[in-house]
Amino acid sequence: MTTSPSCHSSSGPEDGRPRTKAWPVTLRRGALTLRPMRYRDLPAWRSVRQRNRDWLQPWEPAADANWNARASTMAFYRLRRDSRIAAREGRLMPFVVLHGAALVGQVNVGPIQWGPVRSADVGYWIDRQRAGQGLTPIAVAMAIQHAFDSGLHRIHAAIAPENTASIRVVEKLGMRREGHYSRYLQIGTVWRDHIGFALTADDDLTAMRDLLRD
Repeated sequence: MTTSPSCHSSSGPEDGRPRTKAWPVTLRRGALTLRPMRYRDLPAWRSVRQRNRDWLQPWEPAADANWNARASTMAFYRLRRDSRIAAREGRLMPFVVLHGAALVGQVNVGPIQWGPVRSADVGYWIDRQRAGQGLTPIAVAMAIQHAFDSGLHRIHAAIAPENTASIRVVEKLGMRREGHYSRYLQIGTVWRDHIGFALTADDDLTAMRDLLRD
């Protein structure tokens, strides 16, 4: 008989909860800032999401709503409310990414499992106009380093094999390829295969930390 670690409760620091404040937090490196979403982000968020439909829609899991609904004012308020609740409960670290004063993407660490697992997924997107400028690997590295500093041990990413831009990001971070997941996630109406990548706090983090050096 085996026992899933996620079945254990996680109610305090002795169970793997962070010993330092993990959220809310603002992270900065050069012109990049990662911070919690604010109500005043609505116009910029809607603009960048609507402008990037063709860039983002092929990879995002949202089977029940069309793109206009997912980039609507109501969707923004629901996203901010739900992510704020999850963050307060220690289940999510939901960042918006700013380059200078411009909102250019998001990085989410979660859902988080504490207890003996201390693991989370990482997901991210970037404005197509900013792609290829080296911003995404740095932003994701900032979020992962904060997750490790907060007590998480393992970060996982699942990426569709055709999403070569996202695969390049995790490769730059030194994340190892762990496996191929058949029909892992529903994108639109299709169950798509994904590749699993992971990084643990006791791995060789040289590639990630090189991205964070000034």
